[in-house]
Amino acid sequence: MEYTEDDYLMISGIQHFKFCRRQWALIHIEQQWAENEHTAVGKLMHEKVHDPYLREKRKGVIIARALPISSRELGISGECDVVEFHKCEEGVTLYGHRGLYSIYPVEYKKGKSKPTDEDRLQLAAQVLCLEEMFFTQISKGAIFYGETRRREEVEITNNLRKNVKNMFQEMHQYYERRYTPKAKYNKSCHACSLKEICLPKLGKTKTVKAYIDQMLKEEE
Repeated sequence: MEYTEDDYLMISGIQHFKFCRRQWALIHIEQQWAENEHTAVGKLMHEKVHDPYLREKRKGVIIARALPISSRELGISGECDVVEFHKCEEGVTLYGHRGLYSIYPVEYKKGKSKPTDEDRLQLAAQVLCLEEMFFTQISKGAIFYGETRRREEVEITNNLRKNVKNMFQEMHQYYERRYTPKAKYNKSCHACSLKEICLPKLGKTKTVKAYIDQMLKEEE
């Protein structure tokens, strides 16, 4: 099955979906959004990286920023923060450039490396798009973390590829049904910019009155 452009979902949404399916649905289906310190810092960091008119070339490496990418197979689209094209003996051809090049995407994140896979899943989704667009295979990419100022190289394993495909398939199903999961409160809700919209603690109470009583007790 191939999707049309009208059905494309945002690549970056896989990070929201992995973190919390309700958060993803509130943002991508219900068009809800709210900034907090984490989203503001991340936005500033990406604005510094994203200059679609900037191309660099140094020592056999071409660096493209804010490169538009998409996949008809997965029904997704978005941008790569940075894609490095390294001159090599076996690779892809690039219009206006001699020789062959391998492809190495680099995703920028504000914090530090996480034990969970949401950042790696987003990078793997970018790789699947680039492979489809350039008819090639990409084995690795990297995530640059602003807090540590270091790159973390990521091997694009079969397991990562499978998880990306399964998650986007589930996301398309949610989107087609316009389905927003119910709130399930946990510790990670404290860091979510949508907690005042989502009201996750309401999902743990039987009535609105019980929720209000609970909030009043916490303020005492």
